Amino acid sequence: MIRATQVRAHHHWIEPPADTVVLDFDDRHRRRMAMRGTRGLEFLLDLETTTVLRGGDALVLDDNRLIEVVAAPEPLIEIRGSDPQHLVRVAWHLGNRHLPTQITAKGLRIRRDHVIEAMVKGLGARVIEIEAPFDPEGGAYAGGGHGHAPETDPHHHAAHDHSSHDHGGHGPHHDHGHHDEHCDHDHHHGHSHAHDRK
Repeated sequence: MIRATQVRAHHHWIEPPADTVVLDFDDRHRRRMAMRGTRGLEFLLDLETTTVLRGGDALVLDDNRLIEVVAAPEPLIEIRGSDPQHLVRVAWHLGNRHLPTQITAKGLRIRRDHVIEAMVKGLGARVIEIEAPFDPEGGAYAGGGHGHAPETDPHHHAAHDHSSHDHGGHGPHHDHGHHDEHCDHDHHHGHSHAHDRK
């Protein structure tokens, strides 16, 4: 099977892609997995380290053809504050729970979670349910905007000890939207066919 061993950063390429893979947030944090593009091209993602793929990146095949990475729409909530200071306060609480969070011009986006929704509503924020690609901040664990996530913790906070932090009376939070990278079941939502080989 042909391999993809390199990544060209977000839109830093002009050649027409040979195929496209549509991946959710979890499947854009991988090192090695079999993939099939929307046009049927099958290949093996085989990177040196677990890499944070962004929508607009291109995977480089052994024969130099490119596969475009598209971020799949996911069920999210967008959090709006009454003013910038209010939104920063909400962002602090999300960060205290180690939640992947996307920052937009309008507000903060996270995966849907009824516990967190109740928390931010309790802080006076407005919550709007949306479907959109999820592209959260990389943070220190991902080495920035196009860095590498730790091999042993592909979903950032899965191995974190929540007992050492204040959780505002809501108890340790578990992101129900995440699937463990080492699980056996399929979680690709019908977009591209990818099977974890890690």
